[in-house]
Amino acid sequence: MADRKPGEPGGHRDALREVTARHGAPGRLLSAALERARAATASGPEEWAPLVAGAAGLPGAAGLGPATYFADLAAPRGERHVRVCTATACFAARGGRHVTEAEEALGVTVGHVGTDGRTSLQTVHCLGYCYAGPAALDGTRPCVGADLADQLAGRTVPRAPAIPVADTTGAPVLLAGIVNGEPSWDVWRRAVAGLRADDVREEVAASGLRGRGGAGFPVAAKWQAVSGRPGAVVVANGDEGDPGSYADRLLMEEDPQRVLAGLALACFACGALRGTVLVRSEYPKAMARLRRAVREAVEAGDLAASTGTAGPRPFVEIVEGAGSYVAGEETALIARLEGARGCARPRPPYPTDEGLWDAPTVVNNVETLAAVPWIVRHGGAAYARRGAPAETGTKLVCLSERFARPGAYEVELGTSVREIVTKHGGGLKDGRALVALQIGGPLGGFLAGDALDVPLTSQALADHGAALGHAGLVAFDADTDPYELMRHVWEFAADESCGACSPCRIGTRRGLELAHDRAGAPGEAYERLARLMGEASLCAFGRRVPVAVRSLARAYGAALAGWDR
Repeated sequence: MADRKPGEPGGHRDALREVTARHGAPGRLLSAALERARAATASGPEEWAPLVAGAAGLPGAAGLGPATYFADLAAPRGERHVRVCTATACFAARGGRHVTEAEEALGVTVGHVGTDGRTSLQTVHCLGYCYAGPAALDGTRPCVGADLADQLAGRTVPRAPAIPVADTTGAPVLLAGIVNGEPSWDVWRRAVAGLRADDVREEVAASGLRGRGGAGFPVAAKWQAVSGRPGAVVVANGDEGDPGSYADRLLMEEDPQRVLAGLALACFACGALRGTVLVRSEYPKAMARLRRAVREAVEAGDLAASTGTAGPRPFVEIVEGAGSYVAGEETALIARLEGARGCARPRPPYPTDEGLWDAPTVVNNVETLAAVPWIVRHGGAAYARRGAPAETGTKLVCLSERFARPGAYEVELGTSVREIVTKHGGGLKDGRALVALQIGGPLGGFLAGDALDVPLTSQALADHGAALGHAGLVAFDADTDPYELMRHVWEFAADESCGACSPCRIGTRRGLELAHDRAGAPGEAYERLARLMGEASLCAFGRRVPVAVRSLARAYGAALAGWDR
């Protein structure tokens, strides 16, 4: 029994732990019930979320919290639900006009259900079609391209071009299965048959592999922190929220076996009996393909069918996200898996000490795990010879729709950004001039179009005021108004702040207010705001917003004078 009652401080989590333990599928009972209730009504969550929580033996606030926090649960929903992308690449493709065009085509405004109660429209931040946008999901069916409104209105046939992929290294790691058909489960079977957990950790340590989700933490060190500890869990983070990146979507859709084999190897190295993959709800195709791949792996004996039969072969479950950028941060992702609001939590304790349901938990990005089968097959030393000395290996970079040759390219870390833009991307389409380049999502940073002689490494980009992040590259030409772009960044930040800390919650809204005033430089008020957010925000989201805005101002120079503080 829980030590505290559900209504007492801290009691919600204890009560939910008790309920989910009693009914199985830890962390998913309340979330699944909320999702079912959302799908069955167009009413707001204040009407149904408390009832769902009550049915699970929890106070109403335990249901109302996540139901009003996650965009997929809070958004009004009709029989036909359309999600239109407002992320950076789609914004650059049409200057944001596609949202109004979608409203006119559907006869409904964003955030509402039509007067007939049938059609609803929701804006989301990235659907992973940055290479061909603007984009929308009509239910689970994608509609992509300049004629998006016509597709939604039924005047043209909906279409979604496949992700163009190319390897620039000559011996792909991440694209090994997609480009060369290199199998991944064979590596896992040999590891289980003849390797020790220490052997796998040693190869990954020798490779120098660092997390590809943005933080860049050494993977082997994170695995070592939970090795041998009872109840350890490994979570594959497929909540790829950085607008401009679609690398994880590519891997989950086109080579789900590699992702699952990497997860299984991570579980083996950590001594974990259970693994979880969190997939963005905006990636329905990836969700379907991973679930099918899990079923096939269970039938083949590569994964366990249940937690009770797990051993060296782990039990793996696939969980759907619910629409939140910050929920991609590891502590917020864990909160989501526990059925709570996806807010960042203070650290320490770190997830490797107290993570999912207080168990030692490793969170690895999907792209990170996708590299592990190659490393175990070919050896850590072979991987370490690639890339830059301090940042080894390869990275998937994603080029946006403005490029002449958009798509996902596997490159070695340390490759010049200019080479990626000009040689691989072919510059901008129609020979247009590149004015600014965003790297690593809205919170990554910007480079001026004539300042691209920077190696693609975390350190080099940081030295130039940018960040590697997921390595999505979004190009902007002269058609983009720099002030509109800056407002776009602040709007994203204000929409996606989880609200857990005041500097970010209030700061992003105040920054957006200042961005709406084009009369002049923001002055000392913004300088104080930027310093407060950068120093006092709970997680990297709030701390990175002023940095991203500063890099944008520097990329555009006099056009955004005063915002480079």
